[in-house]
Amino acid sequence: MWSRGPLGRQTGRMERQLEYVLRTVEERNVRFVRLWFTDVQGMLKSFAITPAELEDALDSGMEFDGSCIDGFSRIQESDMMARPDPGTFELVHVPGEEAPVARMFCDIYTPSGEPFDGDPRYVLKRTLEKARERGFTFYVSPEMEYFYFRSSTEPVPLDQASYFDLTPSDEASELRKQTILALESMGIPVQYSHHEIAPSQQEIDLRYTDALTMADNVMAFRMVVKEVAQSRGVYATFMPKPVAGWNGSAMHTHLSLFEGDVNAFHDAGDEYGLSTVAKGFIGGLLHHAKEITAVTNQWVNSYKRLIPGFEAPVYICWARNNRSALVRVPIPRRGESGSRVEYRAPDPACNPYLAFSLMLAAGLRGIEKGYDLPPEATNNIYEMTPEERMAEGIDSLPNSLSEALDAMEHSDLVAEVLGEHVFDYFLRNKRLEWADYKSYVTPFEVNRYLGTL
Repeated sequence: MWSRGPLGRQTGRMERQLEYVLRTVEERNVRFVRLWFTDVQGMLKSFAITPAELEDALDSGMEFDGSCIDGFSRIQESDMMARPDPGTFELVHVPGEEAPVARMFCDIYTPSGEPFDGDPRYVLKRTLEKARERGFTFYVSPEMEYFYFRSSTEPVPLDQASYFDLTPSDEASELRKQTILALESMGIPVQYSHHEIAPSQQEIDLRYTDALTMADNVMAFRMVVKEVAQSRGVYATFMPKPVAGWNGSAMHTHLSLFEGDVNAFHDAGDEYGLSTVAKGFIGGLLHHAKEITAVTNQWVNSYKRLIPGFEAPVYICWARNNRSALVRVPIPRRGESGSRVEYRAPDPACNPYLAFSLMLAAGLRGIEKGYDLPPEATNNIYEMTPEERMAEGIDSLPNSLSEALDAMEHSDLVAEVLGEHVFDYFLRNKRLEWADYKSYVTPFEVNRYLGTL
């Protein structure tokens, strides 16, 4: 029998999902089932099982060595169990494979059957449960930006196009089309796609869904983008800032809370169309922005994007029709009650499970504590002087991974949401990354100093 976790209930729906998985594998002659999960850094991990092992995997999980996974367990307590979530079952096309292959995302458990604290998916499920206890369902929609290059060793673009450009020889457009078809065949709906501002930069926006499904979708999305590009001899990267002087890649994330079928962010009588819940949520995002940045922007390179001059959200404020703000409130179309919040800091290389967890937790804290919504930023914040920003109470995001880690380390909110295991590992791992970066002599330094000093 299926062993339910502490955040789930054994329902008729779960039983139907199990039956569907087993029946589909048999009827479609699936040869392999890939089991997916992520490490703390957000790297996708996978191993495959045959259909003969599937029923046992769904019931008890499959054992693996957790000591080999970043942020999981020590060697003296290495046994871990990956238990597939049948609700994530999808058939996938694998180039070169004739028979269908399926995949499922897994939850990670200890041998005693307890959810593993180091599993990023469990961190998100735990945070979503706190939202549900308050009557909220959390929905997200990320705008996924990335680059195509000729290879993984040198950032040579496919084109010199810009925002929304389309040319008869637009190679990237064909790649985006094939990617979208592959995504939709896996049950991942797409809302928009287009060429972004920088040469060879792309954007594909994923349609709104609940946060857990979306975190799974983001992981699958990154894999599909890379696989489709590779099949055409092209390299796709989610590196936040691969080329100096170009716009970096973001993961602008649209957020909303619902109470049943009612948008909890919407208030038609408010001048901004925002409810008290929405204002508290935005206040929480702004109040805790510095603390969560090390997770929404988790790499040394992330902070090469978060600089003025390239439309990146450097300053902690909110606005409506103003993309220089960290938090934007898109204006709903006439007659719609689609109030939502756009958090513009994250980049597409973050761990989506942890990033969504902290964005939600920051917003919930703002609702719970009744944080005030500061005045709307109506000017171009990039053009304001430091004195003008200070006078309006507009602070800045951390300038480096090191600064972001300092803010995270002193955050009770982040420590509570991530839990001791993930919090400690993340800090320790990222401190090592920063130390490696500081000790590296860059080409910039060689070019600038070697011949003159």
